[in-house]
Amino acid sequence: MCGIAGAFWNGNSEPFPEELLRRMTGTLRHRGPDADGFHLTHADHHGGAALGHRRLSIIDIGGGKQPLANEDETVWVSFNGEIYNYRELRTELKSRGHRFQTDSDTEVIVHAYEEYGDDCVHHFRGMFVFAIWDSRKHRGLIARDRIGQKPLFYREQSERVVFASELKALLQLPDATRELNPAAVDAFLQYQYVPHPMCILKGYAKLPPAHRMVFEQGKLTVESYWSPPYDQPTDRKLQTNWSENLRNTLTEAVRLRLRSDVPLGAFLSGGIDSTLIAGLMQQESDRQVQTYSIGFPVKQFDERQYARMAAEHLGTDHHEYVVEPKALETLPRLIWHYDEPFADSSAIPTMALCQVTRQAVTVALSGDGGDELFAGYDRYRAVAFGAKFDRLPKPLRQLMTAKLWQRMPASSKQKSFRRRLKRLLAGLRLPPELRYLNWVGIFDEQRRRDLYSEAFLTQLRDVHSEEFLLSAYQLCPNRDIVTRTTAADVLTYLPCDILTKVDIASMAVGLECRSPFLDHHVVELAARMPMEIKMSGGRGKQILTETFAELIPQPIRERAKMGFGVPLDTWFRDELRPLLEDVLLSQTALERGLFRPDMVRELVREHVSGQWDHSARLWALVCLEGWQRVYLDHPAPAECPTEFSVIASPS
Repeated sequence: MCGIAGAFWNGNSEPFPEELLRRMTGTLRHRGPDADGFHLTHADHHGGAALGHRRLSIIDIGGGKQPLANEDETVWVSFNGEIYNYRELRTELKSRGHRFQTDSDTEVIVHAYEEYGDDCVHHFRGMFVFAIWDSRKHRGLIARDRIGQKPLFYREQSERVVFASELKALLQLPDATRELNPAAVDAFLQYQYVPHPMCILKGYAKLPPAHRMVFEQGKLTVESYWSPPYDQPTDRKLQTNWSENLRNTLTEAVRLRLRSDVPLGAFLSGGIDSTLIAGLMQQESDRQVQTYSIGFPVKQFDERQYARMAAEHLGTDHHEYVVEPKALETLPRLIWHYDEPFADSSAIPTMALCQVTRQAVTVALSGDGGDELFAGYDRYRAVAFGAKFDRLPKPLRQLMTAKLWQRMPASSKQKSFRRRLKRLLAGLRLPPELRYLNWVGIFDEQRRRDLYSEAFLTQLRDVHSEEFLLSAYQLCPNRDIVTRTTAADVLTYLPCDILTKVDIASMAVGLECRSPFLDHHVVELAARMPMEIKMSGGRGKQILTETFAELIPQPIRERAKMGFGVPLDTWFRDELRPLLEDVLLSQTALERGLFRPDMVRELVREHVSGQWDHSARLWALVCLEGWQRVYLDHPAPAECPTEFSVIASPS
């Protein structure tokens, strides 16, 4: 697990300075605290490459230094991630005549490229971003893993492309522009993240998951190389066969992810996914597995009792920590590390969990991906309800929504239920895809239009942020709407939110997170499963709980899903209330010209008074304004700010 940075250029461009490459990789020190490395080609009329690397040593600690080359040093690679099946590939490549100098998974990439060319990506089981320079062909290849666990930002210039694991590295370029991308702002306020390939800054982009790009003769070509097979006909096998295939495939995925030359552990929240992964890990280990969880003083956000129950059932060596997330202390680090505005507030406890876990181990397995692949979110139940509702005659649908609206509870104690029901009813009047967007979005289209200033609205005339999600629905147009929705989440929410959150939070402290559910063999199996295997009786993950029943205690199987969250609602009425004044209602924020000041004040007033829960919207606005203060109002910082004054009091 590491950070990479570099550039490819053709013969008409100036060679890339080594001092600049070192400055770029220096901003990635947190991703690779153990070592750095550099390779620059000699300038000639064909162009060249600069490859930089920061290393977190996991496999072949002594021999796996990067950038790494083949025997005659004509092919070089800088790599971030893990190739879990590297031993099998190594054996195969050696049988084809390749000679290895190290025991690292990195060297497998070089020889696989020599053997298979750009199609080497199809042979890798892992999470990765790698950059290869082939001096024989004068071409560069960059590829990102299928699901999007490892990130890559890039900037295409005249006959040159510069790239890095994080945007902040690209901002070290002397000619780095920092102009806000209006379309990215609109998408961020809808989704709580900036979707790929878009970037918050104009002139920069993100390589999407399952994509590779080739730089040759001064031109950059980007293409997809894989997609989850939701569009393939579902093989309706007996459930026993599905269960057997799932057990074998997921167990193998866990076994491959136990390969490490440093200590491993596992996150254990007490939910189905993390319990299952920790259980398989314990079954495949010859020693007691170390598991880690955090708890909170606020009961509705504390899962420790279930994590403890799972640990006792599985026989792991469990460690739990009580933390009280403090947004005022975390926000500067969060904004700097995430590079772009990122409004998933669960990043706060995720950072805390990674920090305490890193004190004991360097690698942690997680249950990420289980909800999206096996229909675990409660919102999928709402999607299923909506599908049944749509089959009713239109007059009956209109009558039902009217009756439900009239019966909505009015007491203050039932405000939360009333709000959820109101949102459900509003969504039922929309087509299924737009309905889901309405349910999961932060600011819906009307709220965004009301929020924006007239000047900012003129910059959004041809912007349609909803297309990011709606286009994902087209992956499998002939499947049922719940399957189509889970597939859309696998393509959008999973890589852009969940995996971004975990990658940045873990890499901030030099921790590697491995997710067996995201092995592409597991993903492909789940994509082909019929929905009735995953969801029955209104409950998701049925295939998981039935297949691995011996690993999951009954109370955990039956408990309601609990999000990994923080009490933003009460924070903004209590300890974070001054933040709204200092940040959102400051002269600096109100004069940026993005939003109507009266609408921002109204959002704050309605929330503070208890009239409405705008906590997610206010958090998104705080993150956006904080990001502008860190990255636009100041020179791009190469070091993480520790003082909140960097955000609260811009120069």
